[in-house]
Amino acid sequence: MPEILITLGSLLLFGLFTFWLGSFSAIPRVTLLIIMGILIGPSGLDLFQETRQLWFENISILALVMVGFLLGSTLTRDTFRLHGKQIVGLSLGAALLTLAVVSIGLLLLTPLPLEVVLLLAAIATATDAAATASVIDELKDKSQFSLTLLGVVALDDAWGLLIFSLCLTVALGSASPNGVPAFAAGLWDISGALLLGVAVGLPMAFLSGRIQEGEPTLIEALGLVMLCGGLAIWLEVSYLLAAMAMGATVANLAKHHTRPFHAIKNIQSPFLVLFFILAGASLNFDHFMEIGVIGGLYILLRVVGKIAGGWLSGRLLGMHGPNARWIGVAMLPQAGVAVGMALIVSQLLPEYADTIMAVTISATALFEIVGPVATRIAIKHAE
Repeated sequence: MPEILITLGSLLLFGLFTFWLGSFSAIPRVTLLIIMGILIGPSGLDLFQETRQLWFENISILALVMVGFLLGSTLTRDTFRLHGKQIVGLSLGAALLTLAVVSIGLLLLTPLPLEVVLLLAAIATATDAAATASVIDELKDKSQFSLTLLGVVALDDAWGLLIFSLCLTVALGSASPNGVPAFAAGLWDISGALLLGVAVGLPMAFLSGRIQEGEPTLIEALGLVMLCGGLAIWLEVSYLLAAMAMGATVANLAKHHTRPFHAIKNIQSPFLVLFFILAGASLNFDHFMEIGVIGGLYILLRVVGKIAGGWLSGRLLGMHGPNARWIGVAMLPQAGVAVGMALIVSQLLPEYADTIMAVTISATALFEIVGPVATRIAIKHAE
């Protein structure tokens, strides 16, 4: 018990020190927190090894459920009435063009088999909603570009999971070892999460207009957010998508829907600090030595796919010139969902595990550090 409290207290103080450093730098605090995590992780001083591994999974789930709930609040009827076509088109267009660029590039330039190419291309479509939302929150940017970007990354996980499920079905041939078709499992991951989010969001929407402001609202919001995350894990569906669906349900149905969102927003900061530091501490830079030319090509092709996909989709959808140029750049962060996809591949197709895990983890480490910087630059240059 003392070790756990010492670890959590130290990590929060490290985070506070990082925030102070951020006031003297243009580097996003997300990137600084991840770098701080790298310094205390296996690639650095390797501090708090046992308690670090014990807490990371639980803290990351709680932090991401909160992020998902807040992202869901951006998916309102008014937003979709005004920009729904653009949000859906941008997210789907960027995902599909990234899939195409990465798969064609790897097929032409590497000796990798088709199955590995398709799976790596599908993993490349995933983004990092938490890092993107954190950068926007840090900048306190309420421009149309940032609102559209939040909507796009909120939908990215759904498209990414669907594309990954299709590619995994092709790679497996027909069915996974447990007899469940991979595409059916992917559909359940998405549809089950959406149904769960709506089911928990409906009573939350009813309660939100009837509970007092302050502590009662905080207890209600935190209790239902945790319940949603726990049920999602129990049902084996995406807890991030479930939380987004819950947030969207509350935002669209509750009379006083802003109360629970303000309550969660006011307490999420310590959890996000722990999440990003522990995410950095979980990165091992020894993997960079393993990826070689294939990993470098994968990273380059993903960057090209996201930027080209965002620009082309934006222009086709009538997006303003500078915004179309920068929307793909803002979508470069990548984190846990990509690693989760790679872990699924390693379980179902162990013969490809070494290649896919090495490339994915190394690329994710790079995009976790550089991606938030790219997002910040994009927001600054967009109109």
